[in-house]
Amino acid sequence: MTGERDLRALLSGMRPERSEGRYVFASVPGAVPQGLTPVVTVTEPEGRTLVVHQEEADRAGLAYDYVAAWITLRVHSALDAVGLTAAVATALAQAGLSCNVVAGFHHDHLFVPYDAADEALRRLRALADQA
Repeated sequence: MTGERDLRALLSGMRPERSEGRYVFASVPGAVPQGLTPVVTVTEPEGRTLVVHQEEADRAGLAYDYVAAWITLRVHSALDAVGLTAAVATALAQAGLSCNVVAGFHHDHLFVPYDAADEALRRLRALADQA
């Protein structure tokens, strides 16, 4: 299955969808601790970054300082598509919203400040409507 590459089609077909819950970014020195089910992992020289439900991080005693909402862009974007991340990040930046983007094989996933999730969704839907 080939993902979409046309920027206009990507933007108009984003269909942003918010997942339930609060998500946090935490770092651990080695393997994923038992009992955690991260939705994202990134291995860096400094440690393994985990994006997990806030409740899981709290139970495990993990430190974090950023609480996010998870928004999935439901369009199937090609990994070599150009411009989607820039357009989304620009639209959110113009509203003063941070955005941490993770590309999956099928979709792009945005982690935005939890308390600003509704505004982020409004901005993303407006961007899609303009396309």
